[in-house]
Amino acid sequence: MSVETYSAEQFSGAVLAWHDLHGRHDLPWQQRKTAYHTWISEIMLQQTQVATVIPYYQRFIEQFPDVFSLAAADLDAVLHLWTGLGYYARARNLHKAARQVVDQYQGVFPLSVTELEQLSGIGRSTAGAVLSISSGRRAAILDGNVKRVLARFYAVEGWSGKSAIAKQLWEHAERNTPHSKSAQYTQAMMDMGATLCTRSKPKCEICPITSGCSAKAQDKVKDFPYSKPKKTLPIRQTLMLLIENMDAEKLLYQRPPSGLWGGLWSLPQIADLRDSATELNLHIDLNSAVYLEPMRHTFSHFHLDITPVKVQLQEQSQQIMEALPTLWYNLARPANIGLAAPVKKLLEMY
Repeated sequence: MSVETYSAEQFSGAVLAWHDLHGRHDLPWQQRKTAYHTWISEIMLQQTQVATVIPYYQRFIEQFPDVFSLAAADLDAVLHLWTGLGYYARARNLHKAARQVVDQYQGVFPLSVTELEQLSGIGRSTAGAVLSISSGRRAAILDGNVKRVLARFYAVEGWSGKSAIAKQLWEHAERNTPHSKSAQYTQAMMDMGATLCTRSKPKCEICPITSGCSAKAQDKVKDFPYSKPKKTLPIRQTLMLLIENMDAEKLLYQRPPSGLWGGLWSLPQIADLRDSATELNLHIDLNSAVYLEPMRHTFSHFHLDITPVKVQLQEQSQQIMEALPTLWYNLARPANIGLAAPVKKLLEMY
C-alpha cells in the first residue's frame, strides 16, 4: 500500500477539520480554559483515563476553585481529594507548584514553556498543553496519545523512553504544530489519540490522516508505538496492622512526605509482628493476631503483597508510634485525609 506524503500544513489542517466535527468539546475542563483549570486537568490526566478523571476534577475544582485556594490548603486536604486517583506525587507536586505560582508570580501562570517547566511536576508536554490551550500560543505537546499518533504516522521504531526516539517524536510534534489555532490543534491531537488512534482496535477507516500513515501502509499499526521493554517486577511483602480501639476506630499513621505514598495516611506496616515494639513503638498482644486474606497492590516498579492482620494493643501500652503523626480513624465520620488506595480498601472491608 502506497503512502501519501503530508506537509505540516496538510497534517494539521486535516486534524483540525476532523476535530471541528468529531472532537470532544464538552469535557468539564473545556468550559473554563484558564491556565489553572487546564493545568489541573492535564496533571490528573497523566496515566489516567478521562472517565476516571472527570469526577475527581469536578470535586477538586469545587474545593479549590483557583490557584490561591490550592496554595493555601493543607497537603492533607489535597491528598484527601486525590485518594484513589493514584500516582500521589502528582498531588504533592500540584500543591507545591500552586505555592510557587502564588509566591513567585503573584498567582498568574507564566507565559513561556521554559518558565512553566520550572514549576514542580510540570514537564515539557504539560507546559505546552497549558500554554497553548489557555493562551493560544504556539507550543507543541507530546503526551501518550500524541506519541501514539505520531509513532504510527511516521512509523517511528523504538521505545519513546529512549532519548533518541523521544527526540524524533518531538521533532515531528514541533513541525506539525500550526502557528494559528494552536489551542484547537493541541486538543485535536489528544482527542485523535484517545478516540481514534487507540492502543487496541484503532479506527483507521475513519482517521483523517490515514492516507499518510506509514504504519497503516505497512499493515503494522499494532506494532507502533514500541512498548517499553518488559521486565519481571520484584515482589515485596508486608503486614498491615488493623488495630482497633473501644470506639471501633482504626489506628493510622502518616507516612514521610517523600517516597512511597508520601504524605498519605496508612495502617502500620511491618515485616514481622515480633519487631513491632522496636520498629514501630507498638506494644501489641501477639496472641490476639488474626491473619486475614492477603491482597496484592502493584506499583510501576514492584508488586506489594499485603497481609492484613487484626491485632490488639497490650492494655498497659501508653505510647503509640510516638515518632510519627498518628490518629484514630472512624469510617463513619472519616477525617479529610489522604489514604493510600489499599488502606482505604482495607478500612472499608474490615
